[in-house]
Amino acid sequence: MAEAETLETMQPNPAWDAASYPDVVDALAGEDYTFKVWGGDWCGDCRGQLPDFAAALDAAGVPAERIDHYPVEKADDGSKVGPLVEEYDIELIPTVVVERDGEEVARFVEEEDVPIAAYLAERLSN
Repeated sequence: MAEAETLETMQPNPAWDAASYPDVVDALAGEDYTFKVWGGDWCGDCRGQLPDFAAALDAAGVPAERIDHYPVEKADDGSKVGPLVEEYDIELIPTVVVERDGEEVARFVEEEDVPIAAYLAERLSN
């Protein structure tokens, strides 16, 4: 079996303070969510956002087998290429799709007014 690809940007940020985000950690820990993460280690937005998101998943105790990394490259025309990019309609990165039982229940695309973990936690709590 081929080794799964990983994103360096999904190394948890050791400075992220889980105690400041108990509701976020609880929401991410709930259910048997699968987190599908598209990003690029070359991407500034990914380098800025994914380490904190990875730290939140780590604090929530989400096992590695429920976090799928999909490294993305940029084609000459600016479009994104990589695993499952077309199937999931990935145009901007980072993109995180949260699934439960194979169904999409939340999606974060590129940037919002709050960090990825907080954005997804709010949607998963509703």
